[in-house]
Amino acid sequence: MDYALQQLVNGLTLGMIYGLIAIGYTMVYGIIGMINFAHGDIFMVGAFVSLIGFLLLGLAGISFVPLALVLVLVFAMGFTALWGYTVERIAYRPLRGSFRLAPLISAIGMSIFLQNFVQVTQGARVKPMEPLVTGGLVLRSTGSIEVTISWMQILIIVTTLVMLTVFTLLIARTSLGRAMRACEQDRRMAALLGIDTDRTISLTFVIGAALAAVAGLMYLLYYGVIDFYIGFIAGIKAFTAAVLGGIGSLPGAVLGALLIGLIETFWSAYLSVQYKDVAAFSILAITLIFLPSGLLGRNEVEKV
Repeated sequence: MDYALQQLVNGLTLGMIYGLIAIGYTMVYGIIGMINFAHGDIFMVGAFVSLIGFLLLGLAGISFVPLALVLVLVFAMGFTALWGYTVERIAYRPLRGSFRLAPLISAIGMSIFLQNFVQVTQGARVKPMEPLVTGGLVLRSTGSIEVTISWMQILIIVTTLVMLTVFTLLIARTSLGRAMRACEQDRRMAALLGIDTDRTISLTFVIGAALAAVAGLMYLLYYGVIDFYIGFIAGIKAFTAAVLGGIGSLPGAVLGALLIGLIETFWSAYLSVQYKDVAAFSILAITLIFLPSGLLGRNEVEKV
């Protein structure tokens, strides 16, 4: 029982990291109906930029952890937001009126470029970092077995829930959110009604990329080691989570991410760790057979 409870905590934490990335996927899909396959690599760039930020702060003599976290977060979000804007301008905007596969192929090309750019500039070896946030709480203690939740895990869970709430309110109650929803329903009609669709789409990419930086920072702090390939693996998992939850739905993205995280964690704990990815993708396939739009997705209405 205690072992299962500990795995539950670990699975929720992993799912929340996937959820931060999945929100960015589903926001972009909700606006332009395309999957930004470079999003996972923007998450990877955010992790590397965070590591560089911590190194620079160390050289500057700033050792107060809360201040360092805030400064690195702002630095990483600004840098990845610029990357997100660049991806939209180069890989998507020129091909927006082309056939649907064109921007998808372009985004895959951008993903490969980011992977190789980081590999060349930072090296192919893994980059470790000493833990900054240590300690935690004991949830349950039975003899020599303790069920704990670390402060880092609490930070990840709280951050994801706060981000989900903020972006849900942004889409539901702000003028930018109304413009996003209008572009989602009919981009041409939204433009005729005076909405700057190019600006709205660019801001969506910028916000999604900044959110990927938050995920990159949380991943770096939690695992303490990164490499140039983490964006591909985490990106595929987050995309799977977004589809499982119902792509286009922010709560669905986080719900799908939690399910993926729990499946991976419990499968690794009780069965063969080599097949945890197979289990996650199998659940996705089974779910889509019975719920083609995902757990919380809505059926597409064909425009005529």
